[in-house]
Amino acid sequence: MTNALLVVVSGLPATGKSALADALGRELHAAVLSVDPIEAAVMRCGIPRSFETGVAAYEVAAVLAAHQLRLGLPVIVDAVSSLEVAREMWRRAAAHAGAPVRVIEVICSDESTHRARLNERERDIDGFPEPSWDDIVARRDEWEPWTEERLIVDSMRELRDNVAAALAFVQA
Repeated sequence: MTNALLVVVSGLPATGKSALADALGRELHAAVLSVDPIEAAVMRCGIPRSFETGVAAYEVAAVLAAHQLRLGLPVIVDAVSSLEVAREMWRRAAAHAGAPVRVIEVICSDESTHRARLNERERDIDGFPEPSWDDIVARRDEWEPWTEERLIVDSMRELRDNVAAALAFVQA
């Protein structure tokens, strides 16, 4: 029996993606592959941060996801995935393993709360700089719409409610 399933948790920085991805990982007993720590590891090796380090982090996560999926295991990806090029990496990883993809987009419908979360956020990712609000606005402006069916969850709701909705969506 295979449990191979790729869940892509997507959204702008500081919307609550990682909290949802981690909670889903615990519920589904799935590996959670987060792009930011991978990119930080690349930078700690002396490679300066650039568009290419971000692409490399996505590619590493996609290769790791594909391997776990081929083993029949569920995988959750925690990544902004604002552009189609990134999303295609996730689709390819799942297709190579014959696994379905479920997309969950995390939003924060209240801009002042979103900004406050960014300002208060303290992640333990050595060597990875937090984005500025201007960086987030730029990502929002470049955002390409998802073409897949997806669940949109608003992090203004309680995490437990969003986890319940996400579980129902991915297990349907």
